[in-house]
Amino acid sequence: MRFIDSHTHLADPAFDADRAEVIERARGAGAVALVCIGESVERARAAQSVAAAHPGFVSFTAGVHPHDAAGFEPARDVAAIDELLSAGAVAVGECGLDSHYDHSPKLLQRRAFAAQLELARQHAKPVVVHTRDAVDDTAAMVREAGAAGVRGVLHCFTGPLSLAEIALEAGWYISFSGIVTFKKWEGGDLVRMVPADRIIAESDAPYLAPVPNRSKRNEPAWVALTVERLAAVRGTPVEAMGQLVVENAVRLFNLPAAARHASAEPA
Repeated sequence: MRFIDSHTHLADPAFDADRAEVIERARGAGAVALVCIGESVERARAAQSVAAAHPGFVSFTAGVHPHDAAGFEPARDVAAIDELLSAGAVAVGECGLDSHYDHSPKLLQRRAFAAQLELARQHAKPVVVHTRDAVDDTAAMVREAGAAGVRGVLHCFTGPLSLAEIALEAGWYISFSGIVTFKKWEGGDLVRMVPADRIIAESDAPYLAPVPNRSKRNEPAWVALTVERLAAVRGTPVEAMGQLVVENAVRLFNLPAAARHASAEPA
C-alpha cells in the first residue's frame, strides 16, 4: 500500500530525539510524501527546516492555530506567513475556529482565520482548517472562501455531515485521522459520503494514534492503519484506497515531482 500523510506535526518537540527514524519508518510503511504542519510561525519555520532536510518527501505548511489567535498580530504574522508561502510552503494553516476549548476569543479567531484565508487566495494555495464546535461560523467562512476560489481541507474531520456537505460544495477536501479506528467511532456514513476524489488521510502525529497503538506517540507510518479502516468502511480494496489518498493529496497540495510520479503509478 502507498499513502500520503497529509497532516503531521513532525516539527513538534515530541520528535526531536528520533525525527529521522520516524520519517524512515513512514517510508518503510508505504508513505510517498508527508505534509509537515506549521501551526504557528515559529513551528512553521521549524517545519521548513524538516522539509529542507528531506527534499521531495516532506513538504511544509505555515499558519496560526485558532488556539493562538489572541496573539495573532496581522501586520507581523501575515508578513511572516506570506514569506513562508513564497519560500515553498504548500498550504496555509493549520488555522480555523475552535469553540470547544475557546483558548482565544471567537472574534479574534475569526479575524485570524479570515486573514489566512485571504493569504491562501492571494497565493492560490490551499488552506488546512481545524474546526471544533464552531459549525455555523466555519460553514459561513468556508462558503465565502470557496466563492472566492480558495480551496482547502477540513482536517481530522469527525462531522457533522452538514458541514462536510458545505465544504464539498465549495470544492474542498475532507481528511480522516486515526479516530476512524477507535471503538466508539460511529462516522461510517460520513466516510462513505465523501467523493472518491476528495478524501485524504492523516496522522495528526504526535496526537491521535490509531488502534492498536492508542495512548502511544503517534507517527506517520501508522496512517496505513487509518487507510485500512477507510477502505473497510467504504468497501474498497486497501491498495486502491491508498492510491486515492495519494492522488488526492498530490492534487490538493500540488506536491513535489516524486509524489506526483507515485500518484500516477498503478498501486
